[in-house]
Amino acid sequence: MKTKLITREGFEQLKQEADQLWRKERPEVTKIVTWAASLGDRSENADYQYNKRRLREIDRRVRYLRKTLEDIQIVDYHPAQEGKIFFGAWVELENDDGEMLKFRIVGPDEIYRQTDYISIDAPMARACIKKAVDDEVQVPTPHGIKTWYVVSIEYPKP
Repeated sequence: MKTKLITREGFEQLKQEADQLWRKERPEVTKIVTWAASLGDRSENADYQYNKRRLREIDRRVRYLRKTLEDIQIVDYHPAQEGKIFFGAWVELENDDGEMLKFRIVGPDEIYRQTDYISIDAPMARACIKKAVDDEVQVPTPHGIKTWYVVSIEYPKP
């Protein structure tokens, strides 16, 4: 089961996506479907079939977004988080081989189209929670335990 947490920025992005789909994209696709339906035979009408399918995709996504936005809890930055890794933190880690990782710990609904975000549900994120700079982070992997060291922790300020 995924965690129902989200950053303020992530919440705003999901809200904007729902608005964009519902207020702009859906009316445009609906017009095309209505026009294509008026041409007659729908079984061989590619415009009708494609846009009808797109309309279903939009409706499905909007339903998902609305349900998610109702059920999700926004986690804002709090000064008490400083110095430790919690939800919303930008974390930089280094291992003994000198490999560096930098990522932000966010909710599972925020990671899509983001290469430097990881879900709070990911083993790496779970292992980092409550750690401070210079702490050791041990992450279970299929190849055994990997050890990383916390180099820096930053929080986006509101």
